[in-house]
Parts: sequence; C-alpha cells; structure tokens
Amino acid sequence: MSYDDVEIEDMQWNEELQGYTYPCPCGDLFQITKEDLKLGEEIARCPSCSLYITVIYNAEDFADNKSKNNLEPPKGQAVAVA
Repeated sequence: MSYDDVEIEDMQWNEELQGYTYPCPCGDLFQITKEDLKLGEEIARCPSCSLYITVIYNAEDFADNKSKNNLEPPKGQAVAVA
C-alpha cells in the first residue's frame, strides 16, 4: 500500500534529477521522472527506504506528441482572386 497520494502540483521539479521529488519521512526524497510519467507510471519511490507514494497527475499532460503526427495536415483554404 502506498504511503500517501500526492498531486503532481505538490511536488518539486528537480533539474539535477530531471524528475519530480517530494519529501520522504526518512529524510530523503520520493522521486519520479518525466519519462516514467510519459510511460504511465504513477509510483514515486524513495531510494533510501521502502516507502513509495502514488502520484496523482493527468497523463495527457505528459503524453508523447508523436502520435499526433499521424493526423492529416489541414487542408488549404480557397483564395479569391480579384
């Protein structure tokens, strides 16, 4: 069972780790990367103890935009010539 449920907005972005962190009661930080979030992962683990938290976030905010490349390009509009 997860130690806690934490919203992504309550976590801190850590440039060095390239991930989101949240304080763990052991004194270290729970960690989850953007890549984990893109893959649908919702568990942030503490590297120093056995605790983990469930991260609440909107998966669409981290979805890879590559799937949008399969869409048809917009069709050109007719231009009236005077």
